[in-house]
Amino acid sequence: IFAFLTCMGVVLAIGNTIWETWIGRKFEVFLPWEQFKNSAVFSGFLTFWSYIIILNTVVPISLYVSVEVLRLGHSFFINWDQKIYHDQTDTSAEARTTTLTEELGQVEFIFSDKTGTLTQNIMVFRKCSINGQTYGDAYDEFNHRVEITEKTACVDFSFNPLCDKGFRFYDSSLVEAVKQEDPAVQEFFRLLALCHTVMPEEKSEGNLVYQAQSPDEGALVTAARNFGFIFRARTPETITLCEMGRSTTYQLLAILDFNNVRKRMSVIVRNPEGKIKLYCKGADTIIYERLNPSNEEIMYTTSEHLSEFAGEGLRTLALAYKDIDEDYYEVWMKKLHYASTVIENRDEQLAVLYEEMEREMKLLGATAVEDKLQDGVPETIACLNLADIKIWVLTGDKLETAMNIGYSCNMLRDDMNEVFIISGHTLLEVKQQLRSAKEQILGLSRVSSSGDVEKADMFGEDSVFEETIIAEYALVINGHSLALALEPQLEHMLLDLACLCKTVICCRVTPLQKAQVVELVKRHKRAVTLAVGDGANDVSMIKTAHIGVGISGQEGMQAVLASDYSFAQFQYLRRLLLVHGRWSYFRMCNFLGYFFYKNFAFTLVHFWYGFFCGFSAQAVYDQWFITLFNIIYTSLPVLAMGLFDQDVNDQNSLRYPSLYKPGQQNLLFNKRQFFLCTLQGVTTSFLLFFIPYGAFSAVVKEDGSNFSDQQTFAVTIATTLVIVVSVQIGLDTHYWTAVNHLFVWGSLIVYFAILFSMQSYGLFGLFPNNFPFIGAAYNCLSEKGVWLVILLTTTVCVVPGLVVSFLKVDLFSTLTDKVRYLQQSRKRHGPQEQSLRRVRRTSSRRSGYAFSHQQGYGELITSGKNMRRSTVSSACSLEKTTNGSNWIGNVLKRKNEVSCSSQEFIAAPEGNSSATKTPRQQQTD
Repeated sequence: IFAFLTCMGVVLAIGNTIWETWIGRKFEVFLPWEQFKNSAVFSGFLTFWSYIIILNTVVPISLYVSVEVLRLGHSFFINWDQKIYHDQTDTSAEARTTTLTEELGQVEFIFSDKTGTLTQNIMVFRKCSINGQTYGDAYDEFNHRVEITEKTACVDFSFNPLCDKGFRFYDSSLVEAVKQEDPAVQEFFRLLALCHTVMPEEKSEGNLVYQAQSPDEGALVTAARNFGFIFRARTPETITLCEMGRSTTYQLLAILDFNNVRKRMSVIVRNPEGKIKLYCKGADTIIYERLNPSNEEIMYTTSEHLSEFAGEGLRTLALAYKDIDEDYYEVWMKKLHYASTVIENRDEQLAVLYEEMEREMKLLGATAVEDKLQDGVPETIACLNLADIKIWVLTGDKLETAMNIGYSCNMLRDDMNEVFIISGHTLLEVKQQLRSAKEQILGLSRVSSSGDVEKADMFGEDSVFEETIIAEYALVINGHSLALALEPQLEHMLLDLACLCKTVICCRVTPLQKAQVVELVKRHKRAVTLAVGDGANDVSMIKTAHIGVGISGQEGMQAVLASDYSFAQFQYLRRLLLVHGRWSYFRMCNFLGYFFYKNFAFTLVHFWYGFFCGFSAQAVYDQWFITLFNIIYTSLPVLAMGLFDQDVNDQNSLRYPSLYKPGQQNLLFNKRQFFLCTLQGVTTSFLLFFIPYGAFSAVVKEDGSNFSDQQTFAVTIATTLVIVVSVQIGLDTHYWTAVNHLFVWGSLIVYFAILFSMQSYGLFGLFPNNFPFIGAAYNCLSEKGVWLVILLTTTVCVVPGLVVSFLKVDLFSTLTDKVRYLQQSRKRHGPQEQSLRRVRRTSSRRSGYAFSHQQGYGELITSGKNMRRSTVSSACSLEKTTNGSNWIGNVLKRKNEVSCSSQEFIAAPEGNSSATKTPRQQQTD
């Protein structure tokens, strides 16, 4: 636009130079040049800058302010939307930025976490495998496995006074094994009660509340509590349990903390008998690598159980332990103390020592916790797929678990042509698997060594293939293979293959790898990316994507605080994109097109006038009109259109997801649309000037005099311009509200009120130098001929655009046009219910691991910084009777006889009397 302004200034400056050379000399008789006599070139130079000033309104300075107002309004609409408000948690959607609303209507790639984003992240202990035996299924009186429903009778834990009332388990054989003091079962639950970073709070005697920094840990510790191994208290040096009714205190020697590389955590404790033990839990593959060779048989059995658990969509962990020699421990502890005090490479040295200790372990079994899908996830994913949005799931879960969730939420289906699993261990293997998958999709026989397809002449680029592929494929890649595929020599091959697939799932990925995948797409695809997650491990991914969305779930507020938009449920993403995003993009595009149109129509009248005023930089309009045109006369109608306009309502936006596609292809405002808008503005300015100019040369006033004064000409053009742009915005508005009517018709009324006020005798009498157009409005607009000219000009300016719009809708109708027609035809029948088909999972079984844990809590606990001292009354002196199966009954019998008061450490933020914050919240504080 600025280049166009410069060109107009040059043209008019040259015109002035020529005019001064040929004609201007004749005016020196009564307009002599005082200096630079006969310098037509200098006159042209001055004229250039004069016209740059006069025509500067073509550069839309006020556009920036208007755009920010629109973005702010669109953000408020998101905040106020009751349909993305979650009443159970009292959480409303929040737009944390005002600069990305229109980009919500252009998203092509969504990168989603799984746990807490697609799932509820509310963990429930469902099954376990202990010493090769599975527990957790329900059986009938004939010992046949039955499906667990809400009506299935669960195990009665009422005999345990310290049980969690909300805990449900359906296999009574595990309770019997605990009562019979099965050593493996007891060691299993002892591990769950000791190996964690949970903080206990006992608000009253027997009323235990666990503050867990991850839902997984809370579920496992709660399970141990219900089966008789109750975690009661901890200090930086001890952990106190009530085991089968007996109070047992373990000396906490070390916590080998979890991180994303280790994928496991361990504790080293000394039991009351003085023996030192290591308890470890983590990913099955990580634990298996560190087992004693004598555990091979139980390892295979447990692996089968893990596959069965994961096939049901359960999250799994493997458990192991190890007896530690006293002398070995002393030597190792000295090394640990030294490594923890060094400054350089501290983490690396600690990792080596942890690895040294966690060897030759014995496998105890595995746990399986349930994390259900959130409401509406399958429907949301199906709807977004119909909108041609590619959804990639980036999760830390095991491959089988990720695939199972993929089937559950309909990202993977049995009717897909192929699901490619990339699991190579070397760069060469990964490269070969990627090439093979790409070759199979494209159906070509030759693939170059670099992985680029040698395409036939009829195909130019992979993007063409993406459009022509009808079959559906899915890509699943694990973390190790992904790390290799992200190498510079393979990243293009990975991206090409992924973009050819309908679904992409990356499992067992680290937070850094999540960000690298997003960055890969951003770098090589001209597409808007969106990342959605709920935990601290998703922050890097959220910040890397163009748009970050945080789910306010069970893992704290880190993701929300790092995001651009936040809400409580993944299903709200559908409305955010398909309704608010699409509307924002549609409104912003229409706003921009109309804004450029009216500015060009308004400004270029000066350009045409220059050819008839000796290129003297004389303004056509009254100076007050130039000042108020963009501020008052035309500002509010275009803002109303940009805030409230909608081509189709929200129900149809969700019912027809394909309406979202124009935004992805940037069809509503691009260079072509910009030039069409400017061309319409230039044409309108041409008609606005020359129709009144030609009419006034032939029309006379009612008294027979001519329309020869410049002020009448200026008022006529100004009035016609305001009417034309008001009619045009009325035609461009798809959805009329009371605000639109008020602003459009109100702006016309305000124009005439200001026009007659500023050209009245009163203001001229007060400020004669500031209001020179005295009486021009009344004298001009009282003539019928002037109104005929205004009507003719308005008709000629508006009708061609109206005809073109009609022909486009009639002959080249888009999906939006068809939906609008259906919407209008259905109005008489009342609002329509959304008819999106509910998507259900087909029968498929796949498998799972995940551990939503964070590094640093072990050190926090052993330092004691997150604990305070308090004297509490505890029932920790419960004793076990000789009859193991009746120990709880004996506890109840002796409940009023036994009590003790002791100094205990309970969880609470340091310096705060309230103990309700989780360690994650403390870290955030």
